[in-house]
Amino acid sequence: MQNNTQTISGTIVKITYKNENNGYCVLTLNTGSEDVTVVGIIPNAYEGEFLNCTGQYIHHKTYGSQFKAEFCERVIKEDSASILKYLSSGSIKGIGPATARKIVEQFGKDSLDIIENYPEKLCIIKGISYEKAMAVSEHFKNQFGIREILLKFSQFNFTPAEALKIFKKLGNNAVPAVESNPYILCSDNIGFDFLRAEEIAEAYNLNKFEYNRILAGVKYVLKKNTANSHTCLPINKLADVSSLLLEVEPKLVQEVILNADKNLELILEDFNGDTFVFLPEYNSSERYIASRIKQMAAIQNNLFSLSELEIDRAENILSIKFEELQRHAVRQAVENGVFILTGGPGTGKTTTLNAIIKVLEHRGLDVMLCAPTGRAARRITELTGIPAKTIHRMLEAEFNEEEKHIFTRNERNPLECDVLIIDEMSMVDTFLFEAVLRAVKGNCRIIMVGDTDQLPSVGAGNVLHDLIKYGKIASVCLQTIFRQAESSLIVTNAHKIINGKQIVFNNSKNSDCFMLINNNPEECVLEVVNLLSERLPLAYGFLPLENIQVLSPSRRFLTGTVNLNNMLQAAVNPQSKLKGELIFKGVTFRQGDKVMQIKNNYDILWETNFGETGSGVFNGDIGFIESVDSYLNSITVNFDGKKVVYSGEELAQLELAYAITVHKSQGSEFDCIILPLLDVPHKLRYRNLLYTAFTRAKQLLVVVGSSSVLADMITNDKKTLRYTGLLNFLMR
Repeated sequence: MQNNTQTISGTIVKITYKNENNGYCVLTLNTGSEDVTVVGIIPNAYEGEFLNCTGQYIHHKTYGSQFKAEFCERVIKEDSASILKYLSSGSIKGIGPATARKIVEQFGKDSLDIIENYPEKLCIIKGISYEKAMAVSEHFKNQFGIREILLKFSQFNFTPAEALKIFKKLGNNAVPAVESNPYILCSDNIGFDFLRAEEIAEAYNLNKFEYNRILAGVKYVLKKNTANSHTCLPINKLADVSSLLLEVEPKLVQEVILNADKNLELILEDFNGDTFVFLPEYNSSERYIASRIKQMAAIQNNLFSLSELEIDRAENILSIKFEELQRHAVRQAVENGVFILTGGPGTGKTTTLNAIIKVLEHRGLDVMLCAPTGRAARRITELTGIPAKTIHRMLEAEFNEEEKHIFTRNERNPLECDVLIIDEMSMVDTFLFEAVLRAVKGNCRIIMVGDTDQLPSVGAGNVLHDLIKYGKIASVCLQTIFRQAESSLIVTNAHKIINGKQIVFNNSKNSDCFMLINNNPEECVLEVVNLLSERLPLAYGFLPLENIQVLSPSRRFLTGTVNLNNMLQAAVNPQSKLKGELIFKGVTFRQGDKVMQIKNNYDILWETNFGETGSGVFNGDIGFIESVDSYLNSITVNFDGKKVVYSGEELAQLELAYAITVHKSQGSEFDCIILPLLDVPHKLRYRNLLYTAFTRAKQLLVVVGSSSVLADMITNDKKTLRYTGLLNFLMR
């Protein structure tokens, strides 16, 4: 994308929309020659103000041309007429047009200096008491508090949005507060990274042994480790890692941790004689899950029994004969308030779930289905015939003033269902499961469906594993591979992988699983490109982009997704004068490209060819670029008939999707998978990742690469260690 940054200046003549929480504004700026619609973070904007706005012009599908401001500076001209116009606008609480005129008549061009620094002088004006003068001064200072923060800390590149958060948290004392303790910026309300706070502290030569610094460093290490899926850490390990970061002794770190526990800034827990340290929100979340699950399981246990005739009826409806373990699963699901159903491919998990649903619906219970991702929700809808939502949409996710997810479905506004079924439960993390439990009614049943051998949640926690390991929640693991699935090498090999056995390939045309040995990274990439673009479409009739998906364990190296996407794009959708394209942060987006949404966006608008409209595109959704407007820096993506326009920074939500990581494929299935296994980083050579990749293929799986890498992954059953407290809280 070209850098079209420019600056425009003018007077605010109209404010169309203002969000007091996050400072987002839509206003009309008169530049002298035209009226321009300006959008962006412009806190405390008022009509009559003069602004210098830096940003670029964008095109909004509905509202047309807009100037998206990245930075706005308030300018109040120092002549009496401009000051009068500003004060008369109502921007300062307590001053109307009449009072504004009196102030300007009395103090002229010094009026603003008097209001800010000598407010007591306002008392000579009739109608202004001392209390009112102080209130007017305070409100005026608030207007310019954000500007003061931006100016004072300009060397640290604060954004207007960050300055607004700082001001809302710290008020008019923000500047001295940050100067004395930069680590206050790491609080949840502001959210600065510890290393940014370190940069400020270094500039002010602050003492590295300060309590606030050490505590902020410890919290930083804990937060970084939640990204590695830990909800807590052993105190010794935490102290050692933190001491290296902070360059202080581990003993001093432990002293700070103990003090922080007394102040409830951190939470210490004793698990079997070992001390673990939590951030308060993770401790609270896991404690809540444990108490709520135990409560639901205890209160609802054996609410009613299930007759064999009801299972027989479900068999007749589905035209299938259940094995005994499936019948047992149906009984357990109906007779318990909390139930977990697990199983690998070909073990009848979907059939069993459909039987459970038939029995529950026959009992007159209202059943609701959900899944962690949009693709997983669509898949379970296809398999059961019941509309499923993403968990976030089901809980009606919104953003609070700190731009964090909140859910409008909660204890005060629960979900209207008798039974909630959560598919792909292995992907559900601690915070999300807590939100689900807060949203279900006291008499609601929960059925969790998943595969414990797949990759666990990306977010912190190990919820499904901990619930099963607890041992006191009704659960069934289906293990028998049914006859119709036994003929599939994809299915049988997936089970061999989990059992640590070397797998079998059959490279005949009739096989659904074969491997092409290639130990040269460059040649391996060319093999993948050739398979997708020519060989597989020719041999099996697959459409390269619709039916075939390349999965890679990693983003890095030659067989990682970044390089593969570039190579596949060049082969399948090469540059052409007939195709529009634009470059955004080094990535070329071209008409016809296959792309993936990489974060949930509940507000982005879509429209179909039939005029239907709505909002929301979800993490993992795959679509195709329908058109590119390089002049307006926008692209239109078609997600299964829903057309979405992306412009400006919204493009950061998209990635090329000719090749995607195995982690990103969770919850999805594809007709054909090409899996390159060659220069795989050693930390990603493990069994669960390989198993997850195999179980994404419905009809055909082609492995390209090294047999030794494949063997390494099958042999490596070392599951990534996750420190969590949920199991211990359940056991208490």
